[in-house]
Amino acid sequence: MNPPDRDTDDREFRLALRREMIACRMALSPEEHAARSSALRAQLAGVLPSLAGQVFAFCWPVQNEPDLRPLMQTLHADGKRIVLPVVVRPGEPLAFREWWPEQPLVPDRYDIPTPTDGDFLVPQILLLPVNAFDAAGFRIGYGGGFFDRTLATLSPRPLAIGVGFDFQQVPSTRPQAYDLPLAMIVTAALKRCRASCRVGSGQPKLRRSQPGAPKSAPSESPRPWASK
Repeated sequence: MNPPDRDTDDREFRLALRREMIACRMALSPEEHAARSSALRAQLAGVLPSLAGQVFAFCWPVQNEPDLRPLMQTLHADGKRIVLPVVVRPGEPLAFREWWPEQPLVPDRYDIPTPTDGDFLVPQILLLPVNAFDAAGFRIGYGGGFFDRTLATLSPRPLAIGVGFDFQQVPSTRPQAYDLPLAMIVTAALKRCRASCRVGSGQPKLRRSQPGAPKSAPSESPRPWASK
């Protein structure tokens, strides 16, 4: 266990990193965001077909997170089932409800578009946006803790893949003892999986990112459930 002053220092570090990286992402112009999202989708399109899974979970993009919707539409057209996370009750694990391109969505209590019908399914592949990540597979999310609680309750446990932009890579996120590393990180410039993740024929090395986006004022996220 870390000394109390070290724990406090780590919490402040992670909070500052979260705000800085959200600000960087929010500063992306619409054109740059679209280009970065397209490049990320192209990388994912080369990764996902090698995974054994028929049910894919993704997060509706908020605050300039990568837009995976066109890729999800393609997977749906190929016969995959797509789900979105749903907050059933605050403080409880997430549920996942089926989504399809023409499905009507309504804003939830956090103003995030959410399905109100469709089957509840357990995803096999979980695509999770990151605010920051390190080479060990740890991420900075939004501090809600839902991610860890949800993974701990799902059986079988889905393959959790972090998705983000290259400038969000940092030397360390200062993970806590209870943090769960992601099985894989994918950005436009890299794909890296841990030893327990078997994707394709190899495990590419993590490559350094392109220069980051300009910073703007800190911005908090409306996605309260997406963990640390």
